[in-house]
Amino acid sequence: MSLSPASEPAASARAAIRLGDFTTDRRVVLLMALAIPVGLASVAAAWGLLRLIALCTNLAYHGQFSFADMPITDGQLGLASVAIPVVGCLIIGLMARYGSEKIRGHGIPEAMEAILIGKSRIQPKVAVLKPVSSAISIGTGGPFGAEGPIIMTGGAIGSLLAQTIHLDDGERKTLLVAGAAAGMTAIFSTPLAAVLLAVELLLFEWKPRSFLPVAMAALVAAAARAFILDAGPIFAYAGTLPFTPGHLLACAAVGVLAGLGSGVLTSLVYAAEDLFEKLPVHWMWWPAMGGLAIGIGGLIDPAALGVGYDNIRHLLAGDLAFQAVLLLLVVKVAIWSISLGSGTSGGVLAPLLIFGGALGALATPWLPQADPGFWALVGMAAMMGGTMRAPLTATLFAVELTGNVGALLPVMAASVFAYGVTVLLLKRSILTEKIARRGHHISREYHVDPFELLRVSDVMTHPVQTLPDTTTVAQAIAHFTTLQPVHTSYPVVDAQGVVVGEVTRADSLAWALDPQDDTRTLVQALAGREQIIGYPDELASRIADRMALSGVGRVPVVDRASGRLLGIVGRKDLFRSRARRLRDESQRTAYFRRAS
Repeated sequence: MSLSPASEPAASARAAIRLGDFTTDRRVVLLMALAIPVGLASVAAAWGLLRLIALCTNLAYHGQFSFADMPITDGQLGLASVAIPVVGCLIIGLMARYGSEKIRGHGIPEAMEAILIGKSRIQPKVAVLKPVSSAISIGTGGPFGAEGPIIMTGGAIGSLLAQTIHLDDGERKTLLVAGAAAGMTAIFSTPLAAVLLAVELLLFEWKPRSFLPVAMAALVAAAARAFILDAGPIFAYAGTLPFTPGHLLACAAVGVLAGLGSGVLTSLVYAAEDLFEKLPVHWMWWPAMGGLAIGIGGLIDPAALGVGYDNIRHLLAGDLAFQAVLLLLVVKVAIWSISLGSGTSGGVLAPLLIFGGALGALATPWLPQADPGFWALVGMAAMMGGTMRAPLTATLFAVELTGNVGALLPVMAASVFAYGVTVLLLKRSILTEKIARRGHHISREYHVDPFELLRVSDVMTHPVQTLPDTTTVAQAIAHFTTLQPVHTSYPVVDAQGVVVGEVTRADSLAWALDPQDDTRTLVQALAGREQIIGYPDELASRIADRMALSGVGRVPVVDRASGRLLGIVGRKDLFRSRARRLRDESQRTAYFRRAS
């Protein structure tokens, strides 16, 4: 009879000694090596996406086959410009219908869904169709950012590479997220924020196994970016703000305002989606209808069209008039929510920066004195942190995006308050709501598995009722068929108390239905069967995993050296530990409050 997990006590002892803070092994080196080509390929994909956006813009609005960066303008097209986004979005609808429906939306929810539900597998055609559809969408006036599509595309690159190698789901997820972080780094030159985005939104864990390769991909992307794109922060800004208690309150107010705005934006997007769902036409035509809203919005305010990086620069410079900022905010929000709800392709990050910057700019007259554009910067970070539920990412993103370390505390304060407002008021974010509508639930609260903090000796039951190894099959059948309450299984021990097997009620039923030699002892009847055992000094999580994989409900706990039975762990013991933790977190006690 073989014992599992280790038949030799010495080997088991060595395994116990190896327990440490982390479970990461040398395979992380392989993942870090694979992250290098993923990072490089993601930079190339980001560069290609930006050039493709420029080409689509120039073809649609300027009639030129050129990759040069030229702003969208309707000065020479007039009313005809309304048709441009309609045609562009119609093409996207056709691509989604006959190519892949996964290109619809803003990219990050699709990456999250692939990680949580699709075993981190992304189809090759998505890696091609997503950036192409996004380039057409943005290039024909769509009010979106390029970051969502490149996150999806970079993730697809990592996933495709992972699918060519023998990797498990966790390792494949790591490379997918590494590509996503590298793509974001390539677009915005924000490697720290990209790594934090991976932690706060995509990884759903905090392990060296995933962190190190993701960080490697982001660092490689940051280093390679300088050769094909402009180096340094893309929205350089040197404004300052003294951080006094009064300024902290002002930042908190901007954060609360942005948090409320986040709720409005999320509601508008999904209200638009609900309206499109009610239309008696195929969803393929919805993006074209959203494109009509974009075209009309472009007639009202051409600045609302496209990615809008120039708008971000103007907001940080503080050179836009109050009326211009208000018009930009209203029009951009309207066409963005309608077109995004229609299912067209594009990112949300750049629009969120514009929305938050506009709120901060509009509130500037009622806020403490600061350098021009500073409150717009605070609003940008707050809107991103609240809407995406990623306050740390938003904080570092604002700092890296502007190269302004002095803005760290103000933008952190605003992001934290915006995050607090949205967490309290909204059940889901703009990212997870889409996934929830597809029938999936996502929890974004990270915590340590309580079984990782307990030893088996903390949860096991002892003393244990056993059956001697000299018990016959007939006696075992009689024991399990008695009217007295019995357990579902019993350890079988020899005269020295050493576990030699385990007999279950199912065993007795099988023996009763298939009569053989009832005089056999249990040692003879159980010969050759692998026995699952545990040790008192190992983690409770290990024995829980062993039970889940083997399907057994009770595991004997034995001494490593002698093999003698010390206790037993059943499902009830594990549930009892979990119930104790739930009670600790739900019962409120004031230890220093005097009893009345």
